Amino acid sequence: MSEKSQIIPVWFFVGVLFLVYGMLILGSGLAEWSHPADTVLSNLHAPVWWGGLLILLGGVYCYSFRPSKYR
Repeated sequence: MSEKSQIIPVWFFVGVLFLVYGMLILGSGLAEWSHPADTVLSNLHAPVWWGGLLILLGGVYCYSFRPSKYR
């Protein structure tokens, strides 16, 4: 009965979701870079910025709440 239970924080999974969504959004933003939509602010390339931000935030969450840190 001396086994220690392993706990994985929910914030680690939030970080993984941010990474996955960030990669998908960044990929779609890069795909439409050469053919932007006909909207007013399409020259700002918002999907590229938001995808990069989500990847960065997801990496910070995954590193901060990694499971090996809680062993």
